[in-house]
Amino acid sequence: MPHFPVNHPARPVYRLLAGLVGLYILVFGVWGVALTVGDPLFDRGDNWALGLRTNLAFSLASVVFGIVLVVGASRRGNLGHYMNLTAGIIFLVTSILMMSVLQTQANFLNFSMSTVIVSMLFGLLLLGTGLYDKVGTDEHAEEERRRRHHPVSEAHGR
Repeated sequence: MPHFPVNHPARPVYRLLAGLVGLYILVFGVWGVALTVGDPLFDRGDNWALGLRTNLAFSLASVVFGIVLVVGASRRGNLGHYMNLTAGIIFLVTSILMMSVLQTQANFLNFSMSTVIVSMLFGLLLLGTGLYDKVGTDEHAEEERRRRHHPVSEAHGR
């Protein structure tokens, strides 16, 4: 069973980082919607927003993901922890899938290689922030700290 750090001292920094990623995605999505509002949903045109190629479908999905990430970063409980882990995995999987169909007609989100790279970076950032922003009681955090610092002595006590 994985042992996520509980009440990590740098948790506010990780939440801020996840919030900034969510804010960028939200601004990108809104900008992309404004640029592609009259185009077909899965258009493969030459529309770029904030350095990334987009279409209306990708922009709308980015607005939704951006709102979800900003809301998750603003919560103090474990909701943000689970949202960041899930979003990180979704971003990584999506970027790999879209990279595999980049030069085909199956590129329905109109990704470019720069979009793939940014999606991978955001996925790794969100996955990393999700690993370190778990919240728990002080007793639970102390138990996890003790287990991490003294794993051998606990194994002999059992």
